[in-house]
Amino acid sequence: MPLERLQKILAAAGIASRRAAEEIILEGRVSVNGERVTELGAKADPEKDHVKVDGRLVRIPARKRYLLLNKPRNVVVTRSDPEGRDTIYALLGNRVPQRVVPAGRLDFDSEGLLVLTDDGDLVQTLTHPSGGCLKEYEVKVSGVPTPADVAKLERGVFLDGRRTAPAKVEVLETTPVRGGAGGNAWLRVILGEGRSRQIRKMMAVVGHPVSKLRRVAIGPVRDRDLPPGTWRDLTPEEVAALVSGKTSPPPPPRRRSRPAASRRRTTR
Repeated sequence: MPLERLQKILAAAGIASRRAAEEIILEGRVSVNGERVTELGAKADPEKDHVKVDGRLVRIPARKRYLLLNKPRNVVVTRSDPEGRDTIYALLGNRVPQRVVPAGRLDFDSEGLLVLTDDGDLVQTLTHPSGGCLKEYEVKVSGVPTPADVAKLERGVFLDGRRTAPAKVEVLETTPVRGGAGGNAWLRVILGEGRSRQIRKMMAVVGHPVSKLRRVAIGPVRDRDLPPGTWRDLTPEEVAALVSGKTSPPPPPRRRSRPAASRRRTTR
């Protein structure tokens, strides 16, 4: 087998994404045939050389695993939690012997679809903006964003000194003001990047805090029939579509925006 970069070997074994694998190498946690490696660029033959991380032999599984999980709220996307909160790995139980990692994140208060896999290359494709994978979210916010708010979100807003990439934002449904209480709105948001708590921060910039957020599609993959807290294996067709970097926007949701006149009445 030809020599491969160590970060690619670690990613293929499901240890971490390529970017995270580079950090593991720089930390001096990787050895090849007993020799510690601390610089990027080193290569090895995964079939002949003994590659270890923290003293444990790295094995590349013969068959990769691809899972789709519907994460509930109040569950963390991590292997263990110092606060003792439920994790996504508790949902998998002992039915997945492979060391799968999440391709992206959802925060504690958010819900929706996650891909977990031991295919490091796919993790890179789904998480790095250069991979072009679009993710679709349904977002409930306080108040009703104006057309100017929507246009601002779509152009990009500044978060931590950097403008967000262009996005697609659509008002799906609104509720009117009743009894002095302000209305709210459900939005469809499609992003090609995924910074930490990005949608929540974007909505805060335009003055419409998020009360609910769920991811409903990752690239071409969606499954409204998958109950929260459950998972399934991706089909070969779904895997092929994700690996190929298919980036076409998902089909329209079942809900539809109310007519403009009706939306205007809700803001009075």
